[in-house]
Amino acid sequence: MFAQMKKDIDSIMLRDPAAKTRLEAALCYPGLHAIWLHRIAHHFYLKGWVVFPRLINTFSRFLTGIDIHPGAKLGPGLFIDHGMGLVIGETAELGSNVTLYQGVTLGGTGKEKGKRHPTIGNNVVVSSGAKVLGSFKVGDNSKIGSGSVVLKEVPPNSVVVGVPGRIVTRDGVRVNPADAESMIDLNHDKLPDPVADYEELLAKHMEEINGRLQELEMLIHATKRQQQLQQEQQQQQK
Repeated sequence: MFAQMKKDIDSIMLRDPAAKTRLEAALCYPGLHAIWLHRIAHHFYLKGWVVFPRLINTFSRFLTGIDIHPGAKLGPGLFIDHGMGLVIGETAELGSNVTLYQGVTLGGTGKEKGKRHPTIGNNVVVSSGAKVLGSFKVGDNSKIGSGSVVLKEVPPNSVVVGVPGRIVTRDGVRVNPADAESMIDLNHDKLPDPVADYEELLAKHMEEINGRLQELEMLIHATKRQQQLQQEQQQQQK
């Protein structure tokens, strides 16, 4: 148990530059507390207990702002950064070295029984506010962009952004499995953003339209001025 707790703290020290000491990580990271409490709840859940695991879950949610159902399966090396508002459903499964940020939802899409939540592969990063909804797999080494809504399977080594989520990069970067640190890519701020690209294109079009409107206004003004001059000349001739 203590060896696993040490590995949990190691995950924080490895992936969060804000963590200065192991004591700070152990005492001040709600994501870590939520994981530890979940392990206790999950232990009793597997034994068939119903109410007690949910009470632990309720206490954990009150303490940390993180809601992990006792039935969820969490792999080793999970790092929950900030974590406020994070939700993990009952049949969700997480692989090794997964990173989740605040506001993430790993949820279902209906009232069906059985497997209804996503399976997250190894070394996956799910950025803040992203929603992964349904019973499908997010492949190893993939990244889900902030605010994305993912509703279908994601192949390994992919980058998904947007609403609904769509794959914008696949097999773009291969990680070295021999290097544990290189397997964990936290650069979730460097994802392609098709919405921003569209907004930039729209802004360019608006700029062109404004330019043409100005030209049209100048032409109308010049035409009116010419008509006024012609009328003045006609009046002078009379």
